[in-house]
Amino acid sequence: MRTEEIKISTAFIKLDQFLKFCGLAETGGHAKEIVAEGVVSVNGEVCMQRGKKLVPGDVVTVDDYRIVVK
Repeated sequence: MRTEEIKISTAFIKLDQFLKFCGLAETGGHAKEIVAEGVVSVNGEVCMQRGKKLVPGDVVTVDDYRIVVK
C-alpha cells in the first residue's frame, strides 16, 4: 500500500474536496461516485459521507492509496 502525507492549510477539508485536492478524483462528480461506491475509508471505517470534515491526523484510504491529512 502506498502512503502519502498531504498538508492542508485550513482547519478542515471536506472529503470530496480532499479527494480532488490529492488527485484521487478528477472532478467533484467523480469524487461523489468514489464515495458512493463505498471504497473510501476514513480512519479505518468505510465513509459514505462526501461532506465529512477531515482534520489533520485523519487517514483516508482508497484502493491501494493511504493518505494522511497533515
